[in-house]
Formats: sequence, C-alpha cells, structure tokens
Amino acid sequence: MTLIRWEPFRELDDVFARYSPFFGRLAAARAGAAEEGATEAWTPVANISETETDYLIKAELPEVSKEDVKVTVDENVITISGERRKEAEHKDEKVYRVESFYGRFSRSFRLPEDADINAIQAESRNGVLKVRVPKTPAPKPRTVEVRVN
Repeated sequence: MTLIRWEPFRELDDVFARYSPFFGRLAAARAGAAEEGATEAWTPVANISETETDYLIKAELPEVSKEDVKVTVDENVITISGERRKEAEHKDEKVYRVESFYGRFSRSFRLPEDADINAIQAESRNGVLKVRVPKTPAPKPRTVEVRVN
C-alpha cells in the first residue's frame, strides 16, 4: 500500500486552476472583450492516467498545430506549452460572438520518481496531445549472502 501525504491547500490550488478560466471569461465579458474575441492566456484541459508500464497525459489543444506545441522536462517537472493562434478574419464574414481563447498556454505536472524522462514520447492528433511517460522498471529484490567470520 502506498501512502500519499495529504496537502489540504493543494486541493484549493486544483479548484482555483479548474475555475480560473471561468472567472477570466466572466471578467472579459464584463469588459466587453468576449464580444470582440478574447486573446488572454488560456489553460488547456488535461487528463492523467497510469498503467503498469507508463503514465499518459492527454491535453486538449483544439486548433493548435504540433509546430506550436513544446514539451519539456526540467527536474522531474513536465511542461506542455505553446500557442493557439487566432483565426484570420474574412472581409465577407461578420462575427457575432467569439468564446474561444487564443494566445500562449502552459501546463506543468510533477512526474513520479519512477518516470523514465529519457523515453518520453508525444503525439498530437485531432486536437489532443498525448504524452506517454514510461516507468523505469522496479528494481528486482535480491538476496546477498554475507559470510560470517
């Protein structure tokens, strides 16, 4: 059984991170920015799962090309960053409402100790970035016989 240290303020961070885009949209709407198109930074949604052999991070990146995405690892923290570019406006098109967010984004996650950071693979398809982080094999228990003099 693995024990995990409970950090009560971490739950607040998760709540804030989840709802901060909502409050940002609310503030933008009050200022009238939502009608013109929001360009402030946004936070993509991410899901993290685990199998026996690896961890999988799925980040929703609609309309973000793979050339505009960067995945880095620094001191066991993986960061997914990039930019969602605003669509070009057409002269013959009248836009009534834009609720999509554009601009730079960044998400970081601390990797577990058994993550093999040298074998990470990333793939972007259909607006979803999948980052596969293999686990290092668990050390096999071994018995060493010690000679007693």
